[in-house]
Amino acid sequence: MIENTSRPKNNEGVGLWLTKIILGLLVIVVLGIHFIINHAVAPGGLLTYADVIRYYKVPIVPVMEIFFLVVVVSHSLLGFRAILLDLNPVAGIRRAIDGILLVAGTAAIVYGAWLVILLASR
Repeated sequence: MIENTSRPKNNEGVGLWLTKIILGLLVIVVLGIHFIINHAVAPGGLLTYADVIRYYKVPIVPVMEIFFLVVVVSHSLLGFRAILLDLNPVAGIRRAIDGILLVAGTAAIVYGAWLVILLASR
C-alpha cells in the first residue's frame, strides 16, 4: 500500500525537507507571476530580442528573474538529492553527492544571474 504522507527521507533532515516544500510552493507562485508578466502584461508578448532587452530594463525584472532562478535550481536539486537518497548511499557517497549538487547549483545560479545582469545592462 502506498502511503500519502510527506515526511523527510532518511538522511535528509527536517530542515532540508521543509526547505524543499517551501521552495516548491514558491516555484508555483513565481512561475505564475512569470507567466502573467511575460505573456499577459507585456503588450503582444516578448517576441523579439529588443522586447526582452526593454523588459529587462525595468529594475524589478532582473531581481524577479534571479529569484526565480534561485528557487527553481534549489528546489530541483533538493528533489534530485532526495531521489538519490532513495538509493541509500553510504555516508561518503552521500557527502560527494551533496558536494557535487552544491557546486552544480551554485555554478548554475551564478551563470544564470550573470546572464540576467548582462541582459539588463544592454
